[in-house]
Amino acid sequence: MKRLWLLFAQTVTVVVAALFVVATLQPQWLDRKSLTPSVVPVLQAPSSASPGDTPAMGSFRTAAKVASGAVVSINTSKAPAANPQSSDPWFRFFFGDQVPSQQQSGLGSGVIVSPAGYVLTNNHVIEEADEIEVVLNDGRKSVAQVIGTDPETDLAILKIDLTELPVITLGNSDALEIGDQVLAIGNPFGVGQTVTSGIVSALGRTQLGINTFENFIQTDAAINPGNSGGALVDVNGHLMGINTAIYSRSGGSMGIGFAIPTSTARSVMDAIVKEGQVTRGWIGVEPQDLGPELAESFGLRPGAGVIITGVLQNGPAAQAGIRPGDVITAVNGRNVTNVAQLLSAVAALQPGTPATLDVVRKEGKTQLQVTPGRRNLPRQAAAR
Repeated sequence: MKRLWLLFAQTVTVVVAALFVVATLQPQWLDRKSLTPSVVPVLQAPSSASPGDTPAMGSFRTAAKVASGAVVSINTSKAPAANPQSSDPWFRFFFGDQVPSQQQSGLGSGVIVSPAGYVLTNNHVIEEADEIEVVLNDGRKSVAQVIGTDPETDLAILKIDLTELPVITLGNSDALEIGDQVLAIGNPFGVGQTVTSGIVSALGRTQLGINTFENFIQTDAAINPGNSGGALVDVNGHLMGINTAIYSRSGGSMGIGFAIPTSTARSVMDAIVKEGQVTRGWIGVEPQDLGPELAESFGLRPGAGVIITGVLQNGPAAQAGIRPGDVITAVNGRNVTNVAQLLSAVAALQPGTPATLDVVRKEGKTQLQVTPGRRNLPRQAAAR
């Protein structure tokens, strides 16, 4: 019996060893279908799901859908200038009938901001145009009427006569912060409506020499020729600004674009629609930023105000007692730290309504009452 048990144990050992060798060297000899899955297991979305049901992570499709319908293309044309001597018979005798030069055309963008058909765009897009055509994203076209323009902010208001217009929602541009994501929508180079994305690179850009009143939103969203007047929107599709200009050495986008904030555009639009023009205050001074040396002499920190280097004779400031050498630190309670802020604060004053100026002089601080006049165009920049 003991001998039989020993023989059985040896046989089992040999069989197990043989199976191990075969399974290692020739697995196909064994039937392993029950041990190996037929396909690689993966996580797969349901086949019934539509690609548009849920936005992909980081997608701006919702914002683009919400805003793009309200962004329009603007085509302008200008008749060629006739030669003033073409009616002179002697000129026609020697030179014949002069063929006018080719008609000039332009291209830009705009934003529908009201169901009544009001369109915001840049003044330089429609400036001096004889005909303006607005083309909607759905293909409809309309001749546009110019309601008013404001060259000092480079804004213009048009009106089109169409129904069932897609209207953009105006956002709070004052709530923007550096790093916020934004989209630029327009018609660059006339290729058709285009959406580009980026972030807010800077706020309150001034002294760029683009407009008289500057408070630009800077963005790295691609803006190219033809984008002027188009929309800068947030991730909700709300209008944050009107794309206006780019910094470029090549004529194309270099990642530095500028947009006029919605807060500025809204105030300009309301004034133009209500009164036909933008009314701004004016006091007649020549301001200069307060440098470190001048600030020290007044006992102020640099940027604590604006020094007045000249006063227009018999102007509102002169009548209020402002004199060269005064440092204006606030206008009607609104602090001013540079020339651009002073210009903006004075422009916001209502002509004929007294306002308070906080002034610092060698002998100390004082407050003066000034009654601003109306800022007229054109007026030299020296007299603000």
